[in-house]
Amino acid sequence: MNVRFGVSPIAWFDSALSQFGKDMTLEVCLAQAREAGFSGIESGIKFPTNAQALGVLLQRSGLALVSGWFPGSLLSGSVLEEKARMQAQVAACKALGAPLLAYTDASGSIQSRFDTPASLRPRIDDEDFPSYGAKLTELANWIAENGMALAYHHQMGTIIQSQREIDLLLQHTGPAVSLLIDTGHLAYAGADVLSLTRRHADRITLVHCKDVRPEVLKRVRQRDTSLPLAVQDGVFTVPGDGFIDFYAFARLLGEVGYTGWIVVEAEQDPVKAPPLEYSRMGLRHLAAAFGSAGYVFAP
Repeated sequence: MNVRFGVSPIAWFDSALSQFGKDMTLEVCLAQAREAGFSGIESGIKFPTNAQALGVLLQRSGLALVSGWFPGSLLSGSVLEEKARMQAQVAACKALGAPLLAYTDASGSIQSRFDTPASLRPRIDDEDFPSYGAKLTELANWIAENGMALAYHHQMGTIIQSQREIDLLLQHTGPAVSLLIDTGHLAYAGADVLSLTRRHADRITLVHCKDVRPEVLKRVRQRDTSLPLAVQDGVFTVPGDGFIDFYAFARLLGEVGYTGWIVVEAEQDPVKAPPLEYSRMGLRHLAAAFGSAGYVFAP
């Protein structure tokens, strides 16, 4: 079984928290990602949307493009409108050989709202999941026609956050809608990471590994802290620096036959958590965990 290790640029700069890494350049991000030992990187807020320009930067850094990330608005808009908004990024990702597009519906998201408690996030009523799922399936089929997969990225502060909502989403969407498993967002949401991963193993096309600091999680839950304040407080960190058992997670992925990209991701203040240092820390921990599960690391 082979996996490749990639990294998310949110360790260097974060679209939801623009004050994090606002002076960090993309060139530094790419150079440090490669120096830390990663084979690929996901796209982010400071990445050029032009495929040729991005391709030059990635080639210079020796990195593959793991995926593109797109903050959608399908709940409040039409499939036709969403396709128009996504067209340029889909074309760029396809040109650069990215296997998938990571999609989060950010309709009403509270991820950037410092004054909004985490409990006041947007939600979908149960009876609306069939119609929403039909729209998402249509969008995913269009992505598939372009030679890529749509991997739905559940996130705190959005309409798909809880374990139950993930179950409902996959129940009401077709096979073209795959799943991006994010360990940190699942743990924050109170989900059972292992059982959900096993239950939806056949839909998983991308894995994000981030950890959660238990003492911070307890505090922000008790206070119903807003998500940006919780992130600023350090609720998320890289694998090996929190309470998630990545050895058990890697064994489970091996049992269900997952192969593909494993992405280190952790929204943190780069001043408090230097990206090169923490990314290396996360990669070391995951290499040990996946190595013990019998995985071979592809370049």
